[in-house]
Amino acid sequence: MTDSARAPRAPRATRASRTARAIHRRRDLMRRLHRLHRHIRRWLRAYVSPLGWATLALAIMLWVTFGCFGWHELLAAAIVCTVMLLAALVMSLGNTAFDATISVSQLRVSINDEVNVQVDVRNPGSAPTASARADLPMGDMHERFNIPMLGSHQSKHTSVSFKAVTRAVLPVGPLMIRKGDPFGLMRHEHKLAQRVTVFIHPDIVILDRLHAGIPRDLEGNPSGDIVDDDLDFYGLREYEPGDDVRNVHWLSSAKTRTLMIRQFEATRRTDTSITCDVNPDDYPDSRAFELAVSVHASLGVQALREGRPLYMNAGSTHVKPANPTQFLDQCSAIEPDFQDERNLVRGALMFTPDASFYAITVGAFKPLDDIRHMVMALPAAATCLVVQVAPGAPRALHVFPEFTLATVGSLDDLPPVMGALR
Repeated sequence: MTDSARAPRAPRATRASRTARAIHRRRDLMRRLHRLHRHIRRWLRAYVSPLGWATLALAIMLWVTFGCFGWHELLAAAIVCTVMLLAALVMSLGNTAFDATISVSQLRVSINDEVNVQVDVRNPGSAPTASARADLPMGDMHERFNIPMLGSHQSKHTSVSFKAVTRAVLPVGPLMIRKGDPFGLMRHEHKLAQRVTVFIHPDIVILDRLHAGIPRDLEGNPSGDIVDDDLDFYGLREYEPGDDVRNVHWLSSAKTRTLMIRQFEATRRTDTSITCDVNPDDYPDSRAFELAVSVHASLGVQALREGRPLYMNAGSTHVKPANPTQFLDQCSAIEPDFQDERNLVRGALMFTPDASFYAITVGAFKPLDDIRHMVMALPAAATCLVVQVAPGAPRALHVFPEFTLATVGSLDDLPPVMGALR
């Protein structure tokens, strides 16, 4: 009974397996056809431009039309198009197996610094190469130069210089080698060398010290200062006139028969959160925006120089840089963003809820009521400094119960303003 019940199942299983294999073969064939179609399309686009395809179609149409009507004008036009295509084909052929390297004098520069880019193109093979054109992109700029025919293991050295005029993260390369005709019908091109990134840092000023946001905290960082009153026990010393007798360590005093005073190492919590407003609506122009980035960068560099744990917030960027160089690289990439969160404190608290010092840089068009509203969410024990940049305005300092508002009209106003916060 069991065998007879199982017997009909074998054909169904066989048909199902054949169907599955057929589906698998069909899918594999479709993938191969799609891959072949992609390679053919890429090859056609790589060597023949849209203008070249249009010229080829026009030549075919002219030859067919001439065969039908016999007009000599059509024959002349067909010959011209054909000659142009043949000349483009001949001029696009040739050995372009170059090797290239790109080197930059400095990967990190400041505004108005000179950057030198060295490009070395060489022929690594034994056969001579054909002449070609080289295109080196540098951000939005393109440096174009000719590469002559190079013999075996010959090279061509090209030097390009430019001035860093604005803060940016500037990609240099990769080098594009082009071999083609002057009509733009056909071309043979490929990329050489790797892209090099140049960081143009914003202008900054050196501050004396950040005198805010250093409350005593047992979970803070050791400062190295030895004091007589703190939370972290350090050691003992002999009693001196004027010492607080409440700090006498009586057990050690009994053993040494000398009054011994407890000493402590000062621990301070200096977690610093700095936020830059990147919404263009809060700034009158791009110059004011760049001033805000410079103020933001100056505060961050000083915090890192003091060894403070720093958290940077700028638009959708929230990072904890390890050193000033890494921080300035992030500042070079700050871009205006109309979608930036209007309540800047919300993003700062999301990533740094326990900071002891919050520094927020905003534009001149940021209303005071909006600033008051957003700082209300900060912890009561934290210190908040809001720096409002207004190019040309006199520097000023206003102290409110929840925060301190500093107004700077230029980057040089920042050191005296920060010095007044002692």
